[in-house]
Amino acid sequence: MTAVAGSRPTERSRTASERLVRFINRSPVHIALGIIALIWLAPTIGLLVTSFRPRQDIQVTGWWESFLQFRYTLENYQQVLSSQGMLEAFFNTLWIAVPSTLIPLVLASMAAYAFSWLNFPFRDGLFLLVVALLMIPVQVAFIPLLKLFAPTGLLNSYGAIWLAHTAFALPFGIFLLRNFFITLPRDLIEAARMDGASTVGIFRQIVVPLSVPAIAAYGIFQFLWVWNDLLMALVFVQRGDMWPMTKAIQNLLSQYGTEWHLLAAGAFILMFVPLIVFFSLQRYFVQGLLAGSVK
Repeated sequence: MTAVAGSRPTERSRTASERLVRFINRSPVHIALGIIALIWLAPTIGLLVTSFRPRQDIQVTGWWESFLQFRYTLENYQQVLSSQGMLEAFFNTLWIAVPSTLIPLVLASMAAYAFSWLNFPFRDGLFLLVVALLMIPVQVAFIPLLKLFAPTGLLNSYGAIWLAHTAFALPFGIFLLRNFFITLPRDLIEAARMDGASTVGIFRQIVVPLSVPAIAAYGIFQFLWVWNDLLMALVFVQRGDMWPMTKAIQNLLSQYGTEWHLLAAGAFILMFVPLIVFFSLQRYFVQGLLAGSVK
């Protein structure tokens, strides 16, 4: 009893010392990661602080000196949203980004399910063709698509940019989701078929619920891509009242090249939604990208 009782403090001291050694060994890694994170976040923090500073302070002092003065205002955002048209551009961006995310998400999920669990002629060859489409640059298709959309009147609506984003998003979506779908248990799919489940029923009731991380990761990736897109907006959105924020802030830059308080406010409005989407759903993003990688 005495030996056992005497050994407990020793074990506790060893455990405490081991924790201390582990903390000391990991401290350089944590410090290095903290420095990298601080360097990475510095431009974003500077943009946020600048967007709340008065115009006269921006022209005199740097954003890091504002922590000593502590003079901030909301007039920059009020002016950008009201008189510069960024509020209308914000809703235009939503109207472009949401359908351009949902349409390829649905189509890529169904196509990936077909390539994973349905048998049809030339399945593997068609999948290799889809993978090969990933290497085609977006820019080479702009002139053919413009000639295709011009007679239909799609350039006067959001239909052209919806179709363009969908077309160029499908190859990556099919590739990503197919690599996840093939890792699902085959016995589960076969058992559902033996129970009389239809192809659509298996997709809706088994494949989709089990593939939420991969589907969500692709949806996040596509939404961020469309939200931050400028090139397709320049090509396929012809009307000024339909321009997204990426195009509106470009006009703000050319018209107010030295008005840094307006540019900072407009830029942070553009960044706000992607930051919320990514940080709130990053768990699904990481899980979906890593899903199936081991197999």
